[in-house]
Amino acid sequence: MKITEKELVIALGMFALTTSCTTSPNPSVQTQQSEKVTQVRDSNQLATTTIKIDGSSTVYPITQAIAKQYQVDPKNQVKVAVNISGTTGGFEKFCAGETDISDASRPILKAEMETCKKNGVAYMEFPIAFDALTVAVNPQNDWAKDITVAELKKIWEPEAQGKITRWNQVRASWPDRPLNLYGAGKKSGTFDYFTEATVGKTRASRNDYTASEDDEVLVDGISKDPNALGYFGFAYYEKHQDKLKVLAIDSGKGAVLPSRQTVEKVQYQPLARPLFIYVNFRDNQNKALLNKFVEFYIDKAPTTASAVGYIPLPDDSKHLNYVHLYQGKVGTVFEGKAEMNLTIGELLRKEGQF
Repeated sequence: MKITEKELVIALGMFALTTSCTTSPNPSVQTQQSEKVTQVRDSNQLATTTIKIDGSSTVYPITQAIAKQYQVDPKNQVKVAVNISGTTGGFEKFCAGETDISDASRPILKAEMETCKKNGVAYMEFPIAFDALTVAVNPQNDWAKDITVAELKKIWEPEAQGKITRWNQVRASWPDRPLNLYGAGKKSGTFDYFTEATVGKTRASRNDYTASEDDEVLVDGISKDPNALGYFGFAYYEKHQDKLKVLAIDSGKGAVLPSRQTVEKVQYQPLARPLFIYVNFRDNQNKALLNKFVEFYIDKAPTTASAVGYIPLPDDSKHLNYVHLYQGKVGTVFEGKAEMNLTIGELLRKEGQF
């Protein structure tokens, strides 16, 4: 479904006109009610002067950049606080009603959906970009240029713990050197997605590696360790490519490097994935504040995602997000699970059928 900006403006204008026409027949009652409304409104403004956002470190660069743009305008008095605790950690806070927006590098899971329902958190799901989950090594690594999905499974499956500890155990032509691993922490959506895409089962992973929900920590570790191999969101490689070397991924059809073009052409599989924000409209005043920010977020997401190193979604996605926002489309189209090898076109079809 598509709507024009003119139609949106007309719809919002009619809504504003309708709400402004509600009056009380008794002037004294009207005055008392106005005073009470003003008191409640002012109290709510004090209680909700900060929009709280937490969750995925992968989505963080997009959200942080948009939050900074939003707060440049003096008309936007609300503060926007953006933190990182991983997708899973973010949903824990979000479904407990502690945050307004949750950054997510995977769809909300069934258990999280149940927790949100139990706590009365009515969430809306907005896809905002695509990511090419990136496998990287230290620049001093002069032997590895690509890696197969089977080799990634050999490295990261639980059975590899304490056993696959040297590079030549992964590929015989690689040197007999220590293999030091860096990867997402267990509260990260990147951990969930990567393990399912490579090992074949969500959250199935060896534990003897340097783990963090903060991708900057992983980048720093790999950049200082000649024997390192790790994974994180593509934006962090783009930002630090002078400190890192990216590996091409071979899923059986030849080695492919992560890039906007290879994701759009459905060549970078199975590590291409959608990124999301989830919005919690838990009360009227908060909804008013969030509406304005989310409108701004949807508008700026494509250019900002591209600027920080992710793959922007087409204009159709922006229009669908606006439609869902104004129609109040609560819930998810993913039925509580991630989908491997999802393309941008398939994502749009799912959202269009929401």
